[in-house]
Amino acid sequence: MKIQAVKGTRDFYPPQMAVRNYIVDGWKKASLRNGFEEYDGPVFEYLKMYQIKSGDEIASQLFSFTDRGGRDMAIRPEITPTLARMVNQQINALRRPIKWFSVPRLCRAERPQKGRLREFFQWNVDIIDVEDVLADAEVIFTAVDYLRSTGLTSGDIVVRISSRRMLAALLKSAGLAIDQLDGVYAVLDKKAKLPDEAFEAMLKERIGDDAVRHRVGELMAAETIDDVRNAAHLDEEGDAAISDLRRVFDLLSLMGVGDYISFDIGVVRGLAYYTGIVFEIYDRAATLRAVCGGGRYDNLLRDFGGPPVTATGFGMGDAVLEILLREKGMLKDEMLSTRQIDYYVAIVSDEFVNRAVELAFEMRRTGVCAEFSYKSAGLKKQMKQAQMLNARYAVIVGEELAENRLTVKNMETGQQQLVTVDEFIGSVGGKGGR
Repeated sequence: MKIQAVKGTRDFYPPQMAVRNYIVDGWKKASLRNGFEEYDGPVFEYLKMYQIKSGDEIASQLFSFTDRGGRDMAIRPEITPTLARMVNQQINALRRPIKWFSVPRLCRAERPQKGRLREFFQWNVDIIDVEDVLADAEVIFTAVDYLRSTGLTSGDIVVRISSRRMLAALLKSAGLAIDQLDGVYAVLDKKAKLPDEAFEAMLKERIGDDAVRHRVGELMAAETIDDVRNAAHLDEEGDAAISDLRRVFDLLSLMGVGDYISFDIGVVRGLAYYTGIVFEIYDRAATLRAVCGGGRYDNLLRDFGGPPVTATGFGMGDAVLEILLREKGMLKDEMLSTRQIDYYVAIVSDEFVNRAVELAFEMRRTGVCAEFSYKSAGLKKQMKQAQMLNARYAVIVGEELAENRLTVKNMETGQQQLVTVDEFIGSVGGKGGR
């Protein structure tokens, strides 16, 4: 019986692993240069933890199981609840503000489709215990900083920004009760993904009053922050939310990424736990799913039994990102090498095998990557193998060894030089690797 990989998962052969490492390494570099520290947690947690954050319906959207003790467990579909739990456990001992990032492997019981898999990697960046929206601007900048480092420009991607706090004030001004808001958020979040008729039917189910529903539709048609302010008489909370939103735009312009950002009242983020600034990053043509999404979630730590500490952050999955980078020509297989060989040690005849092995391992001790042929082969075939391995240099061991000398060939230029073994080892050791 031939066993296939589970649908929605991926096998990472060396070429695919090179792509994964390219993406993850870029995420980590962007995190570190923006002052974030790395963390991780267990691959499974108590199911209840995800139900606290997302409600009981989350159980159908993840892989859950009952352990031998009868406890309900779940493989992590996200890492934010783990972050909240970990911070709460050591809240008084952690240095504030908390700026953490993680790149976990996550699993979700979803129908696989373009840009959505059952198993994937996600870059998570969070700032905890900073009330100022400067933290929101900083996490948005960090996401753009990475995407910009790949070569993507403001013509390729856009950060669509809104505010749940502002939206709450707008919906209340339209006549909705507070206990209706979470249900309406979930429907509004689906607007771009549903046919108009289906969306209207769902909205009518949540908002039975025709006048209120019509008013909500008018408010959601706002195209600028000024449109929002002109469309409704907002209370003090709504005015403060708009002021915060304007400041985020001003800060991101100061940070040099103003051309990447845009106001979009339709960015709702369906989960109930968002409380302030929310954002999503898309390709400009909007042909793909969101590359990244996040926002402020000031109540999550409290909901997990901790103190009322503010927080903001985002998640960026690798599946949609890879598609986008390939479509824009920023990621090509030929750009990535699965092996980085510094030196390939070749021999002119089998009598030099032992010396070649000894030389290769002597080079490895200095920190460089050295390879050799495991099988007896002619020099021409060995040089072809060195080329296939993308070796930077070939070291040819032959009769000159009697005079304690080697031939070193630059595989890119084809230039060769004869050097003493001591000179060669000294130069390799001085380089200390690549």
